[in-house]
Amino acid sequence: MKLMQTIQNYDVSIFTWVSRRKSQKILVRLARAISSSGNGPLYLVLAGMLYWMGGPDEIRLLTCMALALLIERPVYFILKNAFKRDRPSVALNMKSFVIPSDRFSFPSGHTSAAFLMASLWGWYYPALLPALFLWAAMVGMARVILGVHYPTDTMIGALMGSSIALYSMRIIFA
Repeated sequence: MKLMQTIQNYDVSIFTWVSRRKSQKILVRLARAISSSGNGPLYLVLAGMLYWMGGPDEIRLLTCMALALLIERPVYFILKNAFKRDRPSVALNMKSFVIPSDRFSFPSGHTSAAFLMASLWGWYYPALLPALFLWAAMVGMARVILGVHYPTDTMIGALMGSSIALYSMRIIFA
């Protein structure tokens, strides 16, 4: 129990530090744009692009994406509803800059999906890996800046998304 309290104290202090910087309008606008790039429509466009290209590597990546998301979304949902960690805006009585789609914060689904995609696409296109991981990390940071996640929500989301991507590649390549 002491460990959980230590983690909560860490999260609150980092979140509070970040929230003091939210008054900078450009930071919030940038965070909104980056966060929205982690929404589902981008992934549908990428899947459509792979399908349209239709080569064996593209179909394999598309298959990995489908499998990974079929694993990630239920795991995300189960964890979110098992931990039932209130979002910072609720727990700390602070205004967030976006309206989240659900009540709980742990883990970050945006971050998990972003790292899942970054891992898969980075495996297939290694030259893009640094940019992809930078984008995924920025999605996680944006969620904290917008007030809907604690830092550890995004850290676990990143670990979860990357791990599930690797697991699905292992299945597809087995």
